[in-house]
Amino acid sequence: MKNILLFFAVSTTLLFTSCEGDPGPQGEPGINILGQVFEANVNFTAANNFEQLVIFPSNVEVFESDVILVYWLEDVVSDGNGGTLDVWSQLPQTIYTSEGSFQYTFNHTFLDVLLFLQADFDLTLLGNGFTNDQIFRIAVVPSEFASADLTMNDLLRNLQIETHQIEKID
Repeated sequence: MKNILLFFAVSTTLLFTSCEGDPGPQGEPGINILGQVFEANVNFTAANNFEQLVIFPSNVEVFESDVILVYWLEDVVSDGNGGTLDVWSQLPQTIYTSEGSFQYTFNHTFLDVLLFLQADFDLTLLGNGFTNDQIFRIAVVPSEFASADLTMNDLLRNLQIETHQIEKID
């Protein structure tokens, strides 16, 4: 019986003292470590080679392991109650026109995002509706929260971000 009690006491002690290691990031009160979203208004022109470099705002911290997701404001539609709803499409996004097909796409570093157009035709033939005042939402997401098929609404809900909290940059 003494051996069983001794075994139990040693096992319990080891159980409660062997939990060593880095507890991971704790975060500071009031700081969102889940991810951030901001908007950029972009004009694609021949002068800028149909690309725009968007530098992350100074309050957005990006790590090499983070996932960058970009969404294009494709349309604004009626909600049926006198209001409107934004229609967001995740990049890359291919558009088909009478001239051919083109794509809104991007690449990124942990400092910036390069938004650009690619096409199988001369991009100067694109109308202003596809090139001027294009709105993009750029999301910086820690890799454990990212998913390839994450919609804008799902992303904002998962990151606990309200639309009014999204920073707009030009």
